[in-house]
Amino acid sequence: MTTIDMLRPFEQQMIADRRWLHEHPELSGQETQTLGYIVSALEALGLGIHIVPDGGVIGVLGESGAGPCVLLRADCDALPVQESPTNLQYPRCCVSKNPGVMHACGHDAHMAMLLGAARALAAHAQEVPGRVLFVFERGEEKGGKGFLEHLLPYIDAHFAVDACYATHVRWDIPAGKTAVLDGAAMAGAFGFDVTIHGRGGHGSRPDLAVSPIDCFSAIHQQLLALRMRVVAPEKVLTYSLGLVQAGEQGNVIPDTLRFAGTVRTYDTAGAGERFAQEMRCIIDSTCASHGCEAEYTHFSKPLYEVHNHPAAAALARQAITRNLGMLSLAACAPWMASESMSAYLQLWPGVLTFTGVQNECKGAGANHHTPAFDLDEAAMLPGAAAACAFALDVLTKRPDFGFQRRIVSMQDLVSRSI
Repeated sequence: MTTIDMLRPFEQQMIADRRWLHEHPELSGQETQTLGYIVSALEALGLGIHIVPDGGVIGVLGESGAGPCVLLRADCDALPVQESPTNLQYPRCCVSKNPGVMHACGHDAHMAMLLGAARALAAHAQEVPGRVLFVFERGEEKGGKGFLEHLLPYIDAHFAVDACYATHVRWDIPAGKTAVLDGAAMAGAFGFDVTIHGRGGHGSRPDLAVSPIDCFSAIHQQLLALRMRVVAPEKVLTYSLGLVQAGEQGNVIPDTLRFAGTVRTYDTAGAGERFAQEMRCIIDSTCASHGCEAEYTHFSKPLYEVHNHPAAAALARQAITRNLGMLSLAACAPWMASESMSAYLQLWPGVLTFTGVQNECKGAGANHHTPAFDLDEAAMLPGAAAACAFALDVLTKRPDFGFQRRIVSMQDLVSRSI
C-alpha cells in the first residue's frame, strides 16, 4: 500500500478540517480555538498529547524507545488580512468568520495535512517501526519568536529526534506537485528599526540644526552599496526599506527620523552575519560624523535560512516518487520568504518541501499574504502522503545522515528572528 492509498480514506476529513480552521483563524499567540481543535483530533486517535505552554501542541505516536523518531511539523497562526469573498475567479468555498484575520499563507492546509498524516499513520500503527511526533507550532508569522523559545527546548529535552519534515504550500506550483530542494529552500533574514536623533530647526537656518534626514540619506546610500562591497557575487542577499518617517512641515527640520526594513539571504552564517555587522558600523559611524545618535528599537540576530539536508532531501524525493509517482515532483526556485522551520533544521537533519496549490481553473494562484490567496484543496492529499512517505522511510531505512549541530547554543538559536 502506498501512502497515497493510506491517506485516501481521510481526504474528506482533511478538507473538513481545513475549512473549519480557515473559518476560525487566529493571530500569532492567540491560537486558543485552533489548538483546542487540534488537541481534540489528536486525542480521538489515542495519541500521547504534550501541550507546551506558549509553544504549541505535540501529538506522539509510538512508545518511548521503540526505534527511531521522526518529527512532522505544521504552523498554526493566521494573518491580519481582510479576506476577499472571492479568489482570483470564483466565490470561496469557505470564508473567515473573524473579520480582519485570514489564513492568507496556507497554515490552515498545513494543519489539515498534518492531522491527515496523523490519522493515516495511527490507522497503520502496527506498521510504524518507531515514533512520530506531530508538532503544531504557534506564532510562526512572528518568526517563531517567543514560541520556539518554549517549543524547541521542550522537544530536545523529551525526544531523541532523528529527522524532521515540514511542507509549505506554494501559490506558483501546480496542485498535485511537490518540490524538494537541496540546500537553501527559503531565506534567512533579519529586521531593523532605527531612529536617528538629530536637532531640529527652521528651514531658513539649516546651519543651526543637525538634520537626521541628511544623516539618513548618507546611511541609505552606503547600505545600497554595501551589498556589492561585502557580499560575494554568487551569494543572494537583499536589503530593503519599508518605512521612513520624519517631520511634518516642509520648512521645519525634524528632531528625529525613523527607518525600518529587512535583509534577506540564503547564507545567514556568511553573507547575513557580515552584512549585519557592517550595517551597524555604517549607521554608528555616519551618525557620529553627522552629530547624530542612533537608537536601535529593533536589530535582530539574523534568522537562519531554511537549509535542507542533502541526504534528507534525496530520501524525500525517493519516498515521494515511489509513493506518488515520478510525475509528482516539480522544479522551482528557492523562495525569498522566511520560515521558522529554519531553526528545526539547525537541530536535526530534515527537509522542508513545497506543496503546490495552484489551479487556475479553481481560481487558486494568488500570492501569499494577499486577500485573494486560496488553494486547491485536492493538493492536500498528495501533500499529506508525502509527509507520511518521508516519515516511514526514515523509520524503516534508518539512514545515517551524518548530521552535526553547529549552533552556538539553544538560547542563541531561538533568539533569532525577523
